[in-house]
Amino acid sequence: MYKTLASAFVIGLSLYASTADAGARLDAIKQKGALTCGVGANVAGFSRVDAKGEWSGFDVDICRAVAAAIFGNPQKIVFKPIDTMQQFLQSPDIDLVLRV
Repeated sequence: MYKTLASAFVIGLSLYASTADAGARLDAIKQKGALTCGVGANVAGFSRVDAKGEWSGFDVDICRAVAAAIFGNPQKIVFKPIDTMQQFLQSPDIDLVLRV
């Protein structure tokens, strides 16, 4: 069920991204070559990093789906842990925030 939902989300996002004019922000993300995604530093079930540096969780999966829609590759992503809105506001390099 989860994989079907994620696949439908990615396909829908891909179709939307291919027809919409996202403008300068999307162009800047493509120019960087990776999506920078701000996620909670350690939120069980949503965004957690293990001892190997591997991120997992629902928010992480959404970030990967967006990266896949933009680049055709869910691995073209950089995760940046954030705990507060202030951290996000002070980090202009973050493209997408899912939890603060």
